[in-house]
Amino acid sequence: MENRVIGVAAHPPGAPRIAARRLPLLAGALLSLTAGLWGALGLLDAAVPHPRTAFAQQHGPLMALGFLGTLIALERAVALGRPWAYAAPALAAAGALATAAGFPVPGRLLLTAAGGWLVAVYIAVFGRRLGRDLAVQASGAAAWYVGGLLWIGGRTVGDIVPWLAAFLVLTIAGERLELARVAFLGRRVSDGLVGAAGLVLAGAAASIGWPDAGWRLAGFGMVALAGWLAVNDVARRTIRSTGLPRYAAACLLAGYLWLAAAGTIWLAAGRPSSGGLYDAALHAVFLGFVMSMVFGHAPVILPAVLRIRLPYHPLLYAPLALLHASLAVRAVGDLSAVAVVRTVGGVLGEVSLLLFGACAVAASRLLRRNPS
Repeated sequence: MENRVIGVAAHPPGAPRIAARRLPLLAGALLSLTAGLWGALGLLDAAVPHPRTAFAQQHGPLMALGFLGTLIALERAVALGRPWAYAAPALAAAGALATAAGFPVPGRLLLTAAGGWLVAVYIAVFGRRLGRDLAVQASGAAAWYVGGLLWIGGRTVGDIVPWLAAFLVLTIAGERLELARVAFLGRRVSDGLVGAAGLVLAGAAASIGWPDAGWRLAGFGMVALAGWLAVNDVARRTIRSTGLPRYAAACLLAGYLWLAAAGTIWLAAGRPSSGGLYDAALHAVFLGFVMSMVFGHAPVILPAVLRIRLPYHPLLYAPLALLHASLAVRAVGDLSAVAVVRTVGGVLGEVSLLLFGACAVAASRLLRRNPS
């Protein structure tokens, strides 16, 4: 059961023949990640050069839509197995690269088009199977599209944060609901997740006209969602197993804590007026929750998407521990208004992502040396 990933279903029979064609899309996602991390250093007041004054301000969209959006859209395209579906990750990668290169208007248009195309991919999936889990995931894609339209219309990145959060949170929640369905949880139990997801989406919608109330409602939905996942997710059982299932469960359960933390801040503060609360909540959900999911399922993502094996190795716990420790340090710096602590936590968070890549390469090499 744990060998499922955000948005990924079983790969189609022809996948091995076309896997190499997906490499440029993965490269686009990684370039988006690199640009996003570079921009983040500027927001952390690190002494690094930037090509433009506004470059650092593109950090959020580059990470949420460029990197994660491309990966999620690519996974969905693989699951559907239709050539036209690959336009979604291609548009996302192109939009992110245009944004990073200093062409914000084409970048926004392309990133928004990617969200709309992903909605079309889900509609095609509905032709094969209807389910509440797919509806939740499709709602996440719709949140991406609506957030992009608002961005094109002149809203700031800060204004569309609830929409970006809804995109990623609902995508992940829908996948976890599918696993819960496979685990034979009843419809009444799944009502809780669907209701919580609805609150997150309703909060994002309300934030357009009533920012404070909308952020509070979305925060309440995130807290409810984290509670449902912590109680009903199969990770509660697989944490007692060994190997990859246990590692993935550790990533999931830690991520749910950060989702609850972010939701609590939004619920208590509304749209945070202080930079510290805003930063702490933002990175709790986008790094603590979302990136923890990516860490946990990377050994499944690469085989499903590229047919490249990434074996589990205990080394992978090192970047996971650093990710969550760095977020805790950053949160302390945010809430205490000590800039240097916040900067240290932020830089360590970036190091954790790079360390994960290094550990993944090391694990692959160890596999080749010891194939047994």
